[in-house]
Amino acid sequence: QVTLVESGGGLVQAGGSLRLSCTASTRAFGDFMAWFRQAAGKQREFVSQTTWSGTMTYYAESVKGRFTTSTNSARNTMYLQMTSLKPEDTAVYFCAAGSIVQGITPHEYSYWGQGTQVTVSS
Repeated sequence: QVTLVESGGGLVQAGGSLRLSCTASTRAFGDFMAWFRQAAGKQREFVSQTTWSGTMTYYAESVKGRFTTSTNSARNTMYLQMTSLKPEDTAVYFCAAGSIVQGITPHEYSYWGQGTQVTVSS
């Protein structure tokens, strides 16, 4: 089975930092990796996209300048370094894999992890 597993979520204060990881069982399921998030009662929202090479990154406007995504292809792992966190960043964060460049909607991704909770207190 192809699996994606997120880790690194937790509780932080506003202005703090957190680093999320997404480890894939294989890289064969897609050319592009992405982060999405879903707050309680809200629709799943695009956060960022990258490639395994790390030469391309694409961010939602809401996180530009605060979040950085990167990869370690040898370890089949993608990271999301989050800084200057705000209460509105509180959500379950999901990693996803797909084949569409700059895909920003969930239906453009074929594989999903189970998510990791990030809670930012004010």
